[in-house]
Amino acid sequence: MVAKLFEPITIGELSLTNRIVIAPMCQYSAEDGRMTDWHLMHLGQLAISGAGCLTIEATAVSPEGRITYADVGLYDDASEAAMGRVLSAVRRWSDIPIAVQLAHAGRKASTAKPWDGGAQIAPDVANGWQAEAPSALPFLDRDNAPVALDRAGLDRIRTDFADATVRAARLGIDAIQLHAAHGYLLHQFLSPLSNRRDDEYGGSFGNRMRFPLEVFDIVQDAFGARGPVTVRVSGTDWVEGGWTIEETAVFAQALEARGCAAINVSSGGLHPAQQIALAPGYQVPLARQVKDAVVMPVIAVGLITDPAQAEAIIANGDADAVAIARAALYDPRWPWHAAAALGATVPVPPQYERSEPREHRGLYASRPA
Repeated sequence: MVAKLFEPITIGELSLTNRIVIAPMCQYSAEDGRMTDWHLMHLGQLAISGAGCLTIEATAVSPEGRITYADVGLYDDASEAAMGRVLSAVRRWSDIPIAVQLAHAGRKASTAKPWDGGAQIAPDVANGWQAEAPSALPFLDRDNAPVALDRAGLDRIRTDFADATVRAARLGIDAIQLHAAHGYLLHQFLSPLSNRRDDEYGGSFGNRMRFPLEVFDIVQDAFGARGPVTVRVSGTDWVEGGWTIEETAVFAQALEARGCAAINVSSGGLHPAQQIALAPGYQVPLARQVKDAVVMPVIAVGLITDPAQAEAIIANGDADAVAIARAALYDPRWPWHAAAALGATVPVPPQYERSEPREHRGLYASRPA
C-alpha cells in the first residue's frame, strides 16, 4: 500500500506527485530585490529534493513591501529578470512545480537581516524606509510608527499585487501563494489588534476581511487561468482579543467561494505578546479545524520533522498535505529519507541514481522514457 504522504494530489489544475510541499523560506540574500547566486544554489538543491512542490520565499510586490532591504522582490524589470535567470537554471534540471509567495510586510517592513538583529531600521537611516499599514500602530513600541494607508495607498498596493502576478505569469510560475500570515500586511488587516480603521476596511469582521479578499480577487483574475492561487494564513494570533481560528475558518470559506485552490495554515507573528506552546505539529489542530470547514485542500505546517508524523497527519485526515521549512534547510533530501522510511518511491535526477542505498532498493522512481 502506498504511503498517504506519497499519494498524488491536485491543487486546482496543478498535479503534485506527492503531498510534501517545500514552504517559502526567506533568505535575506537579494540585492535591490534581485535574486542572486545564493538563490540559485538554495532553490537548485530544493528543486531536486523529491517534494511535490517548491515555494519561492516571500516575494515583495513593492520595495516598501520588503521585510528587509535584502528581500526578494518581483516589482520591476530587474527583479523579474533576476528571478527568471534562477528559474531558467533550475528548470533545466528539474520539473518540480514551482510556486511563489507574493507578500507585503506592512508595518513589519524596513528591518535588519535576522543575523544582524532584525530590528526595525528608521526611515532616515541607510537601508530603511517608511513602513505602511492599515493603522498607524507599530509592531513594537520602540518602532517608528507606520503610516496608515489612505485610499490612494490601498489602490497602489492592489496594483502592485496585480503587476507582480503578471510578472509571475510571464516567468512561467506554476502557482501563487498569497501571504496573509505571520503579521504581514494582509494579516494586519484581518486582526483587530493591528486594524483600528473606522472605514469599510476596519471594525467588523466582514470589513477586516475586505482588503485581503480584494487582493485575492485581483490576483485570481490575473493568474487564475494559468494556475492555482492559494493563501497562507495565521490560524490564530495566540493573543487574547486577536484573530481566531474560528474567524480563520470563515475567511477560508470566503476564499474558497472566490476560487482559492488551497489554504496553508500557520499561526502567530502579529503581536509581540503572543503565547505559543511550541511542540511537534503544534499547528496541526488549526489545520484540522479549517479542513472541517472547507472542501479545498488544506496544508499543515510547523514543526513537522518526522516522516511517520507527516504520514499520520495525512492518514488521520488532519490535512491534505504538509509543508516543511526548517526541516528542509537542515536536510534538503528530507523527502528521499521520508520515502525510504515509509516504503515509498521518490524521483531523483539521473546523476544521483547510483546513490540509492542497498537497504532501500527500489526507492528511486524510474525516470520517464
